[in-house]
Amino acid sequence: MADKVVLAIAAHPDDIEFMMAGTMLRLRDLGWAIHYMTLANGSCGTAVDDVPTITLKRTAECRAACDLVGAVWHPPLVNDLEVHHVNDQIGRLCAVIRQVRPRIILAQSPQDYMEEHMNACRSTVTAAFCRGMRNFPVSPFVPPINDDVTLYHALPHGLRGPLRQRILPGQYVDIGPVLGEKRDMLACHRSQKEWLDTSQGMDAYLTTMEDFSREVGTLSGCYALAEGWRRRSHLGFSAEDNDPLAAALGPACRIDAEYERRLEAGA
Repeated sequence: MADKVVLAIAAHPDDIEFMMAGTMLRLRDLGWAIHYMTLANGSCGTAVDDVPTITLKRTAECRAACDLVGAVWHPPLVNDLEVHHVNDQIGRLCAVIRQVRPRIILAQSPQDYMEEHMNACRSTVTAAFCRGMRNFPVSPFVPPINDDVTLYHALPHGLRGPLRQRILPGQYVDIGPVLGEKRDMLACHRSQKEWLDTSQGMDAYLTTMEDFSREVGTLSGCYALAEGWRRRSHLGFSAEDNDPLAAALGPACRIDAEYERRLEAGA
């Protein structure tokens, strides 16, 4: 198995920057290779451009963000609002996972305000699950792999589920040392700032990301700025006790003992 490889997968350009990039950068600073993929190309994230124009803009913005931090960029699969949990897309994503051979996959939350974020999450989980299935069709063909991989789910945008419920993480990563780079990555998405200003009233694009980081830091009880994660069940993915994120980051990753207790209690 390739060692020290992390793959972040999300629905849209800038999703990774909002909720995942700090953790990815902390791993990079420890020698991990970092890979970046959005399943959709951002084609609907505009109030002014046609599809070819905005797609070119947002691709360039993603690639600029990756170049800034040394991440490997993987091209998207579909237009916005076309991310679905279907075999064609799962097979194409599975091919990427087999090629990259990540030890860690950073995925979106199973609960989020936007359906496409949740679709991206489901597709990521299934594609990772199918990485070793010889009879599952992938495109392009890549031989199956049997490497252990551990999936971590980010917090949803807004830190709440679609029914307004608070989503609490099971572990926290201190992103204070890399917040500046995370902010610089997000700032590459200039067209998205303009779109969100218009469509969702997010006139403080960068500040919103920092506010999320600060709020999660407060929840952690020990970091000023943090990202939150929930580790997925090991079944179908790895050995039961695998937690490579905590093992790699050490004191920069805090496990929430109360969260673990609630899991055991079925709460």
